[in-house]
Amino acid sequence: MEKITTIGLDIAKHVFQIHGVDALGAVVVRRKLRRDDVAGFFKALPPCLIGIEACATGHHWARVLMALGHEVRLMPASYVKPYVKRQKNDATDAEAICEAVTRPTMRFVPVKSQEQQSVLMLHRVRELLIRQRTMLENALRGHLAEFGIVTRQGIAGVGTLIALVEDQDAELLLPLAQAALLPIVGQLREVHEKISEMDSQIHAWHRSNELSRRLETIPGIGPITASAIAATVTDATLFKSGRQLAAWIGLVPRQNSSGGKDRLGRISKQGDPYLRRLLVVGAHAVLRFSGKGKAASTRWAAELLAKKPYNVVAVALANKMARIVWALMMTGRCFEDSATR
Repeated sequence: MEKITTIGLDIAKHVFQIHGVDALGAVVVRRKLRRDDVAGFFKALPPCLIGIEACATGHHWARVLMALGHEVRLMPASYVKPYVKRQKNDATDAEAICEAVTRPTMRFVPVKSQEQQSVLMLHRVRELLIRQRTMLENALRGHLAEFGIVTRQGIAGVGTLIALVEDQDAELLLPLAQAALLPIVGQLREVHEKISEMDSQIHAWHRSNELSRRLETIPGIGPITASAIAATVTDATLFKSGRQLAAWIGLVPRQNSSGGKDRLGRISKQGDPYLRRLLVVGAHAVLRFSGKGKAASTRWAAELLAKKPYNVVAVALANKMARIVWALMMTGRCFEDSATR
């Protein structure tokens, strides 16, 4: 065990697979571990390099092993897959991880803290509740449409339908149909209250985080987007430029270049879809008022909007916002816009 320098750890719910090699690359250990035995096994080892695929529980195990004195590196699973030789199983996965973690050009995922994961959990739960609210609203609209009751789109229209269902003297609904829809209305109110609570908690963390407050100064970025970026991008120095951050989010064109000819297509949509959606939505908000503002950023968007389609400009503006985010994270400054370019 003293010869082990690098270990590939394939994590799971109960059975973990390890693949350890020495300084020359010779296999020293290859075995399975139960979940309760993982910490004890690595505690008895001298400090070594451990590779783990970045996944839902990867950050937890990285923190545990780092506390034991080991160097832990997380890697995207898609970057580890090319090192799997044949016949995918836990043993070959651990071997591929052990091989990939030693590559000099491998890209690694920073280990998130418990606080960062907690903030992102707030965002994920909020997104889940919003999807549930949309499902309930659509169900309510669909059921009432069967009786010829249709209202306008948006919150105001849903409020009208809720008031109609809760009205005991309503003549448009039979008591049986009203009794069937009351549980949907009750769930709608409960989900809406939970979303408001999540928003309050996210805003409270945003106000307490210096980086998140600085990112909010960028046009099109509010507390939700700023807190999501601050909790997701743990170390801006891992990106050499703002374009790399935009590419990591998935806001750059997909390349299909060959023979010295550059062929660019649609955005790659790689990386974090949640951050990409938030930035694009924020870009739409900037474009909505681009004709009224005198700032350089809004004038740039308005001029581009005169030449390109609306959605193309929105993605381009989201790309620019991501580059500005990287610049602010690297310099420690707030966004400063001027009336002149």
